[in-house]
Amino acid sequence: MHIIVIGAGIIGMTSAYYLAKKGHRVTVVDANAGPGLATSNANGAQLSYSFVAPLAEPAVLPKLPVWLFDAESPLSFRLRADPQQWSWAMAFLAACRRKTSQKTTEELLALGLYSKQMVHQLIADEMLQFNFSNCGKLLVYQDPGSYESARKQMDYQASLGSVQVALDRNGCLELEPALRGIQDRIAGGIFTRSEDAGDCQALCLELERTLRGGAAKVDFVYDTQVLRVQHKGARVVGLETPAGDMTADAYVIANGIGAQTLARQVGFNPHIYPLKGYSLTYQLTEKSEAPLVSVSDVHNKVVYARLGNHLRVAGMVDIGENSSQISPRRIASLKLAVGHYLPALRPAGEPQAWAGLRPARPDSKPLIGQTALQNLWINAGHGALGFTLAAGSAALLADRLSGDPPKLSNTLFEPLRRTQ
Repeated sequence: MHIIVIGAGIIGMTSAYYLAKKGHRVTVVDANAGPGLATSNANGAQLSYSFVAPLAEPAVLPKLPVWLFDAESPLSFRLRADPQQWSWAMAFLAACRRKTSQKTTEELLALGLYSKQMVHQLIADEMLQFNFSNCGKLLVYQDPGSYESARKQMDYQASLGSVQVALDRNGCLELEPALRGIQDRIAGGIFTRSEDAGDCQALCLELERTLRGGAAKVDFVYDTQVLRVQHKGARVVGLETPAGDMTADAYVIANGIGAQTLARQVGFNPHIYPLKGYSLTYQLTEKSEAPLVSVSDVHNKVVYARLGNHLRVAGMVDIGENSSQISPRRIASLKLAVGHYLPALRPAGEPQAWAGLRPARPDSKPLIGQTALQNLWINAGHGALGFTLAAGSAALLADRLSGDPPKLSNTLFEPLRRTQ
């Protein structure tokens, strides 16, 4: 079967890989000049299989006033005259229920642990080089109350198969000496040994190299935006692009925030809305005191990941900022947070700044499966977890599209096949 995958980010590239492994002929089409140049370009770099709790949870409700009125909050909400934003926001609030949040956590954790298995198998099979490290992840808490809540969440996730350990201040410093600059502020930490880190954009490039040279070659069409999904009755008959129409037997929408527009053209609303995030990439020297394990500053919602001789720092969530243009104000805030957290970092010059739009759904659950049209599939809506969940999501999609029994529940993350 010939399948066109729309999108060459980490979701599209892994989808192409697993579909090609099933024996399909695959064409990847993307509006950019190469793979991984949008949201996958400079994300947080953490593969956090066990940290998949949804953004929508009861604890966010009392924080809404801060999000609405404090522009310097790690998570800010800018109201817009945008029906899509209001629809997304109402669905988000509806998902902020304890039972809903716990069920979503359980489902995302299952996908996260499956994705971990697939990532490790992918690396072993293809010998991919993308600054991958099995370094573990440390969540650092500066508030005793938040730390105690995290310990309770750790016990809940343990019942779902997640293995974590609680550390006191000394335990955190022993594990990661680079944190000694904030040692007086550390209330405790949660360490998960099984978490990984890597360069997402480098993995996209490695997958392209592998797919171009593999037995089942994959074609790549870049600098080509899909303008419209053409359909008749219950089937897609082609894709309209500036270079002409493209046709195949089946089609996969996997182009991040662009999935919303394409899906709506065929009467399906995936409820994907962009959440803007920022990152800094520091070049390190022999004198730099940077973390070796992945670290999450829970208080400021900033993550740190080591990528060889670079340190990736990512944070902020801006809802209602629909452009990937870099905000100097937000970058300055992120730099300030780094300076307070790692005062002895001493990098080699100024960091490289980046901003991207994460394709988020209100309940944080991606859509993976067949849409209302017989030959149109979707793999999108992963929010900030795209890198983490990509391999598992792509393998699940490939099983479903090929008619093979999936390794996870046959209904997990299935789209609602109706107009919304």
